[in-house]
Amino acid sequence: MSRIISALALLLALAACGGGYNSPPRDLDNACSIVTERPNYLRAFKNTERRWGIPVHVQMATIHQESRFVGNARTPHRFALGIIPMGRISSAYGYGQALDGTWEDYKDDTGRRRARRDRIEDATDFMGWYMTRSLQRNGIPLSDARNQYLAYHEGHTGYARGTYRSKGWLLNVANKVEARSNAYQVQLSNCRKFR
Repeated sequence: MSRIISALALLLALAACGGGYNSPPRDLDNACSIVTERPNYLRAFKNTERRWGIPVHVQMATIHQESRFVGNARTPHRFALGIIPMGRISSAYGYGQALDGTWEDYKDDTGRRRARRDRIEDATDFMGWYMTRSLQRNGIPLSDARNQYLAYHEGHTGYARGTYRSKGWLLNVANKVEARSNAYQVQLSNCRKFR
């Protein structure tokens, strides 16, 4: 009986914390706070930086923009006549909001058949894979958060065609990603946990 009570108490304590793996860290404006609260994020970011060369702060700023660090983030539903559900706006899912087709390309290309978009390690590796291709196809430096984000959003072909140039709202978002990346870089340089 005491084991059952102990197990229930543990479950209640975990539920009270709201610490599900898909919930975001508490302070999304502070990179040091994020990696201190979620050491597994830091391991994932550093592994991706080692494997693909994408700086940690660029990864973090992109994930912040795409999902606000919510692992199971999805796009909203579409409705016809305001009430009839028509499915989601797109197949984007997870930390990096990867689309179904692009995610399948990543898994095929890397051999990571069990990769999941709602697992931070896989989401950051996907981001590294994708951004490396942005460098190869469009010459975008891996540290250029603004243009890497534009290619991430528009796709490699769309970026090459300059589709983003007519989207003022997207250019504003890309500028915010760049500013956040720069802020995260400064914060991480002063973060004991990061060194």
